[in-house]
Amino acid sequence: MDGIGNFTVQVLQRIIKNHPEQHFDILVDKKFENFYFDYPNVSLHRIFPALRHPLLYILFLEIRLPLFLKKLKPDLVVAMDGFLSLASKSNQLPVVYDLNFEHYPENLPWRNRVYYRFFFPRFVRKSSRVITISEYSKDDIIKTYHYPAEKIDNVYCGISEYFYPCSDDEKRNTMKQYAGGNEYYFFAGTMHPRKNIVRLIEAFIAFKQKNSNKVKLVLAGHIMWDDASIRKVIEGSNIKDDVVLAGRVSNETLRLLLGSARALVFVPVFEGFGLPVVEAWQCGAPVICSNVTSLPEVAGDAAIVVDPFNVEQIAGAMQTMMDDSVQQHYIEAGNKRKQLFSWKETAGLFWEAMQRTIKNNG
Repeated sequence: MDGIGNFTVQVLQRIIKNHPEQHFDILVDKKFENFYFDYPNVSLHRIFPALRHPLLYILFLEIRLPLFLKKLKPDLVVAMDGFLSLASKSNQLPVVYDLNFEHYPENLPWRNRVYYRFFFPRFVRKSSRVITISEYSKDDIIKTYHYPAEKIDNVYCGISEYFYPCSDDEKRNTMKQYAGGNEYYFFAGTMHPRKNIVRLIEAFIAFKQKNSNKVKLVLAGHIMWDDASIRKVIEGSNIKDDVVLAGRVSNETLRLLLGSARALVFVPVFEGFGLPVVEAWQCGAPVICSNVTSLPEVAGDAAIVVDPFNVEQIAGAMQTMMDDSVQQHYIEAGNKRKQLFSWKETAGLFWEAMQRTIKNNG
């Protein structure tokens, strides 16, 4: 799952389990191989059309959904992807993870860009309250949309229990499978242009040019919209065999790749939270991350932070992390820092925000 999908499952599963006295109606737009909310107090509704194009967003949100909600009469509609119905009179609470489309619109296809920038300010103004996942995003919503600070709840993110450190055998087997038995730097996430993959690869090339080591770069995740640029920079280098595109991976494989890496290198130009950072800590891996948007807030002093626009600085951080004592320092720092993040705490804050929204609009 991507970040929003993971957040949705981790939070809603806990809320549903913790409140068997409440009934939850889950609206989905497609059939899932695994339905994550199969509980006695849940009803599942599949509503046409599937949300695969901005025109279908409008058809779903402004025509189909208001009719459904008028019949259902829920106490609260929680929009886990931030999309609301402007036509509905229901009490609505969106989760707005970040406003990357306002700051880097060029990183989206034009139709999505136009839709997001037109509708999201209206969604926020329509909402009863707003949930977000970092103080950075909260401040951004306040400044960009002039939304009242007292109506925004920051719930942060947590760390999933299926992440934990690897054994020595697991590390050896993972390095053998993905890096020919060599050490590697690792990136995880959907490869959207804002994830800065091209500069990350350029930094790795610069790092390799100054070193004769056999260290690899492993990238895990689905490439979105920037496939040609990513493959061009790889193919145009003399170290293309040292860059491994692992594609989408399971949670277990992600644990192995994180826990066996020399370090996670996560240098997006814009981020609402930065979930791979805390997941790396949970797996016992040190972190190199960006010094922009939410990431300094999340990382604190438990990561090497770099300018994501500075290729040489990213490469320099990779060089620094090759020192065993430096690596161990950031492993220990991450092990302490991860204690601040818990899905149990996130779900509790989320539930409080839901109750607050219902109470204030009842």
